[in-house]
Amino acid sequence: MNRKDYYYDSTAPMPNSLVPAVSGIIIKENAILLQQRVDNGKWSLPGGQQEPGESIEAALKREVKEETGLNIKVTRLIGVYSDPNHVIAYADGEVRQQFSICMLCQAIDGKLKSSSESLEVKYIHLSNLETLNIHPTQKIRIQDALSRRTEAFLR
Repeated sequence: MNRKDYYYDSTAPMPNSLVPAVSGIIIKENAILLQQRVDNGKWSLPGGQQEPGESIEAALKREVKEETGLNIKVTRLIGVYSDPNHVIAYADGEVRQQFSICMLCQAIDGKLKSSSESLEVKYIHLSNLETLNIHPTQKIRIQDALSRRTEAFLR
């Protein structure tokens, strides 16, 4: 499904839904695991929406496994991201306000692979992040994780 992200954009449509989502930050040897999304071509943290009957942790483990092939251990909460100025419009008419919980994770096993949602999945050295097409909200989550702050961010 195609999507368009609006971020502090006065032409953004009004949201008609709010869906709990999760994203995971997995860092290994000064590189971060990212996927290049099929729906918008941007590089992104692995994650997705929470399904009924799932905990946030279970949703993140499922989404990371589906999108990257890796099994993870969640180590701590990075932050809760609910900026109403980040709106995502989908081709089916859904217009979603961002609501994502981001957690720091550790890969424990599995084989890295892309999925139907990703063009590519790979670890990218932290020094190369500025060269990638990454949405500003993803950059904020990454910067928050790298800050090593012990309290969760509420943004």
